[in-house]
Amino acid sequence: MKIACRVLLIGLLGIFSAKHAAAQAYIGPLFDAHLHYNADAHGNGTGPHPLADVLARMQKSGVRAVLANSTPGEGTRELAASPQTKAAGVTVVPFVRLYNSRDDYTDWHQDDRLLMRAQAEFTRGTAAGAYRGMGEVHLFDSQHAKRPAVRNLMAFVEARQLVLLAHMDDAAIELLMAQAPSAGQATRIIWAHTGIGGVPVARVDELMTRYPGLMGELSYRPGLLCAESDAALKQAPQLCPEWRALLLKHPGRFLVGSDTWVNQRWQYYEALMQDYRAWLGTLPPVVARQIGWGNAASLFNLAAP
Repeated sequence: MKIACRVLLIGLLGIFSAKHAAAQAYIGPLFDAHLHYNADAHGNGTGPHPLADVLARMQKSGVRAVLANSTPGEGTRELAASPQTKAAGVTVVPFVRLYNSRDDYTDWHQDDRLLMRAQAEFTRGTAAGAYRGMGEVHLFDSQHAKRPAVRNLMAFVEARQLVLLAHMDDAAIELLMAQAPSAGQATRIIWAHTGIGGVPVARVDELMTRYPGLMGELSYRPGLLCAESDAALKQAPQLCPEWRALLLKHPGRFLVGSDTWVNQRWQYYEALMQDYRAWLGTLPPVVARQIGWGNAASLFNLAAP
């Protein structure tokens, strides 16, 4: 009898906890600040995730704006220019990506040819509206940030007041900022994943304090969420204490993103956004809306939906 009562109690606690978590979840608009609509997703209309599919996923998730960049760029242009996107209530902030294929991830910095191609695309402005930034760019060795092509990229971005989406470690971010014409004080960078390899929170705090234009995007971020304290209660995703403290210290500096770099990420798109909503709901409502929507919207001067 005692065992049966205990099982019933655990079950009731689980139901209560799930309802409580759902009631506390952030319910405002989301800005997906790291999205790719690559060729292997859209397949020029024949891929597994045609435009109608990805827009439906955004609508179901309450995503009202996206920062889009794609390999190659056709996916971004399709998202930005299609009447379907406008009808779905989704605003696209298009970025120019340097890459023609994934082979370019590792060697784009060796010369200026890919940058020159991206600059030409930026000048054409073939997306609906103007391109607002460049990237995502990758540096897998921080010392590559010293190359001339990288300096040229930073000069181009800063001269046109663009935003750079950068996938790299903390040492590369520091070198990148140092090589910008303003020594990083006028440079605006969205730091993909807020650092690769799990950059320590204290180091993130240091760079945020030093560089006012540095924003941290939180997809794939190691250490952001702590394990559930009691699986039986099925608690919502919980922010680790040091990350909660950092988000509260710099509430205007963080963004959420899906990073749909492979099709599997599209398949779980709604679940990714639900997880964001769950842990955003554990923050003060004003901070939750800043991180979920307001910081990215302010960066690109978007009105509230």
